[in-house]
Amino acid sequence: MDSLHDLPPLRDVITRHDLSARKSLGQNFLLDLNLTSKIARQAGDLSKTDVIEIGPGPGGLTRGLLLSGARRVLAIEKDARCLPALAEIENAVPDRLHVIEGDALQIDPLEHLTPPIAVVANLPYNVGTELLVRWLTPKVWPPFWQSLTLMFQREVAERIVARPGSKAYGRLSILAQWRCDAKIVMHLPAEAFTPPPKVTSSVVHIRALPSPRFEANQKILERVVAAAFNQRRKMMRASLKSICPKIEDHLHNAGILPTDRAEVVSLEKFCALAQSLEQSKKN
Repeated sequence: MDSLHDLPPLRDVITRHDLSARKSLGQNFLLDLNLTSKIARQAGDLSKTDVIEIGPGPGGLTRGLLLSGARRVLAIEKDARCLPALAEIENAVPDRLHVIEGDALQIDPLEHLTPPIAVVANLPYNVGTELLVRWLTPKVWPPFWQSLTLMFQREVAERIVARPGSKAYGRLSILAQWRCDAKIVMHLPAEAFTPPPKVTSSVVHIRALPSPRFEANQKILERVVAAAFNQRRKMMRASLKSICPKIEDHLHNAGILPTDRAEVVSLEKFCALAQSLEQSKKN
C-alpha cells in the first residue's frame, strides 16, 4: 500500500484537476484523510470484502477504504471531471480499484463484484435517500450486501435510527429496522467538507439481518407504512381508510388503537397490521 501514501494531497488534486464541487450533483468533498480512514473503519474488517462506493469525487474516502485494507473497491462516479483523479489512485493499486463512470441509480454493480459485499459511501445528498430505500427493499432477502456504511445529512440519519414516539420516526425508520440493525457511528461538522454544507452530517452503519425481525408481507407493509406516514397527523383509522374499508378491525387485531397516530405505532405492530390485512385477502 506504500504507493497510496505517495499520492499527492487531495487539495492539490482538486486544484490540479479544477474540481470545484457542483451543487447540482450534491457534491461536498471530504479532504481530511484521517477522517476518511475513520469512516472506512466504521465498516469493520473489509480485508475479505468487496466494497461499492457511490460518488467518490476526488477519491478521499476511496483512499481511506484502500488504506484500511478493503479487498477491492468499485467506485461509481457520475462526474467525468473526477475520473482523472480517480485514475491516479487506480494506477497506484492495480486490481484493487475499479472505477465506473455513470449514474448509480442506473448501474447494476453486481457483475463487477464478488461476495461478500459492503457499501461504503459519502452519498450525494440529491440521491442518498433514494439509493438507501432501494437497498433496503430488494425483492429477495438477505440482500446482496452485508452492510451499508453511509453518510447522510444528520436529519436523515436520525430518521433511520428513530424510535416510536419521536418526530424523526417514520417510513425510513421502519424500512431500515425491519430487517437490519442500524446505528449512528459518527457525526461530522460542516467545516470538515469543501465546500461546507449548511447541515451537520452523520455516518450510519446498517447491518443486514438474516431474516426480518417480524413476519410481514413486504408489499403490504410498505403500502401501509407509506399511507400512515404520508398523513402522520391523522389518526390511523383516517390515514389508512383507503387501504381497507374495515381498517378498524385490522387495527384492533394488531393491537393498535384506531385513534393512534403513526408516530407512536411500533415496528412490531405495523408488521402485525400487515399480516392481518394479508390474512383477510386469503379468506
